[in-house]
Amino acid sequence: MGPRSDDQPQPPAKVMRGVRLALAVLLVAAVVAALVYRDRIDAGAVQAWVRSAGAWAPVLFVLLYAVATVLFLPGSLLTLAGGALFGPVLGTVYNLTGATFGASLAFLAARYIASDWVAHRSAGRLAHLIRGVESEGWRFVAFVRLVPLFPFNLLNYALGLTRIGFVQYAVASYVFMLPGALAYTYLGYAGREAVAGGEGLIQKGLLALGLLAVVAFMPRLIRTLRAGPGMDVAQLKQRLDAGDDLLVLDVRSDAGDVGIPGATRIPIDRLSQRVGDIDAANRCTVAIVGDDSRQAAKAQQLLNAAGFSDVRPVTGGMREWTRHGFPVR
Repeated sequence: MGPRSDDQPQPPAKVMRGVRLALAVLLVAAVVAALVYRDRIDAGAVQAWVRSAGAWAPVLFVLLYAVATVLFLPGSLLTLAGGALFGPVLGTVYNLTGATFGASLAFLAARYIASDWVAHRSAGRLAHLIRGVESEGWRFVAFVRLVPLFPFNLLNYALGLTRIGFVQYAVASYVFMLPGALAYTYLGYAGREAVAGGEGLIQKGLLALGLLAVVAFMPRLIRTLRAGPGMDVAQLKQRLDAGDDLLVLDVRSDAGDVGIPGATRIPIDRLSQRVGDIDAANRCTVAIVGDDSRQAAKAQQLLNAAGFSDVRPVTGGMREWTRHGFPVR
């Protein structure tokens, strides 16, 4: 008599699903507990605990920073603490190491636990966004580290659901988080010096404020550099006549029946909901036609954030097109 069916070993796939489910439950429970009790965390007590570790203080701090990142605890407070504990140079190194370690753990957790689920169920806009992120790879990681469009802790998990290479992700995170880490670390160091009554407080304070100003200005600079060149109506007409691989996207709010022949019409107020309908955008240039430059720039920003690589506003929009006497539909 053969063994009973319930005594036979479970298929490996079923076992792995059970392990992933258990890990997901544990992770969610840990995150919820951390968020519930986050107000009870005493920054002074944490610093005293790290100092008490002596020579192991840097290791303890890096591990603590990594755990906090995984559990959605605010990293800015730890970054300030790193500057106060270790100074501007070593503090920056330890802060970056802890943040990257934690971001990598969150990335791997999302990839291991949920990537198969996402692969089977992603469609429409979600699938399009994932493809757009994957097409840019480390460049997208660099962009979102320099320009914080999304919360840092949430972004670590979200990027783990894509097929971006882990090494690319980790290296880009470490390198392009440096400006922000340096600014906040130095601010923590300057704060410690102010409390201790150290020398050169005015210079250190001004330097800290200068670094913060650079970090605050950097998102606008990066968006400007990422936007790339625009396109005038003569260039657009020439490319259309030549049959180039080009998508004309008309985002005017009140276009009526007049437009550029062959243009895709999506009003700016609906663009964020219909961005997944623009399947050709990652394979060709997208020319944005708007009512004015501000509207076209907004559409460009939305498409860039969704992973579209070559988006160009048309200077002057539809008014300039008709002024030149070019054909309309």
